[in-house]
Amino acid sequence: MKPVIYSHKAQYYETDRMGIIHHSNYIRWFEECRCFLMEQMGYSYERLEEEGIISPVLEIECQYRSMVRFGDTVDISAVIKEFNGIRLTLAYEVRNHKDGALCTTGISRHCFLGPNGRPVFMKKAKPEFYQRVLAFMEDE
Repeated sequence: MKPVIYSHKAQYYETDRMGIIHHSNYIRWFEECRCFLMEQMGYSYERLEEEGIISPVLEIECQYRSMVRFGDTVDISAVIKEFNGIRLTLAYEVRNHKDGALCTTGISRHCFLGPNGRPVFMKKAKPEFYQRVLAFMEDE
């Protein structure tokens, strides 16, 4: 599978007292990459929300392997690992742009909810979105 790659330059406000990126920011970077993936798919998260669908995080995993510091540029890759029309799982890697060193890996799991807060089957509720995800997975 070919990943989508999103680049991010580490900002000073993202650091902790030790001068490294605070662990909570990696989760934000995953979200930035996930939104970028959806844009590349041609169906933005904003559009999904405008159409009454939200996609909350059900679970998140993050494994820290090496430090990222202020000023470093990282390449965050994401691939869709699973999609059944109700749930979506993505896998992430954060690599140092300069040398390609693996900094962090992670997984996020999501579901799709309609305006009533109940799960929706995207094949029926949003067939265009459903087809775009499947096509994107094939292209990966």
